[in-house]
Amino acid sequence: MPYIKIEVTREGVTREQKQILIKGVTDLVSNTLNKDPHLTHVVIKEIDLDNWGYAGDQVSVLREKSVTADKK
Repeated sequence: MPYIKIEVTREGVTREQKQILIKGVTDLVSNTLNKDPHLTHVVIKEIDLDNWGYAGDQVSVLREKSVTADKK
């Protein structure tokens, strides 16, 4: 029973986009590993930008810095 967890930042990923991810990952696992798609579970977890970090900063802070830099 494959279990696939996808984590993305919470930035307006649509229901349709999530469906495309779920279908695409399920098909990939089915075709690559010959797994039954009815036994494949996909979970999409959305994470607030304050809870996602990169290069020592929260993504929310990095985005704010980027917007400020673009305005200069």
